[in-house]
Amino acid sequence: MKSAFLTVLLLVGAGQAQQSFMAASPLPNAPSARKFWSMENKVDFSILAGQITVDAITTQHGLSEGMRETNPIIRPLVTRGVAGEAAASGLGFGFAVGTAYLLHRTHHYTAERIATRTMLAVEGGFVANNLSRLY
Repeated sequence: MKSAFLTVLLLVGAGQAQQSFMAASPLPNAPSARKFWSMENKVDFSILAGQITVDAITTQHGLSEGMRETNPIIRPLVTRGVAGEAAASGLGFGFAVGTAYLLHRTHHYTAERIATRTMLAVEGGFVANNLSRLY
């Protein structure tokens, strides 16, 4: 009986020593595996910024030639001239980067890439549409 009691005491003491050892030196947090501003995202958002710029220029050129903005949400801004177009372009670019960043922060890396590439494709379609109607 004494040996069983002594064994229990030794095990409890060893358990307490290990618990205090673990609490005294916690492991540091591991760095994130992926950074948001990777080379891939820098290139993608640079291309998107270029596409938004070309879209803004061609939209203003089309409006000056008598064409009409078809997007009812953006129409009140772009019909106000260059300042409204800049605001609309800034909002669009901010929405794109914000959406990708939200997906990145929630660790949806594949969805982030798909969303970014979809935004590039859609904006490229807008630019192609503007250019085909103008020239």
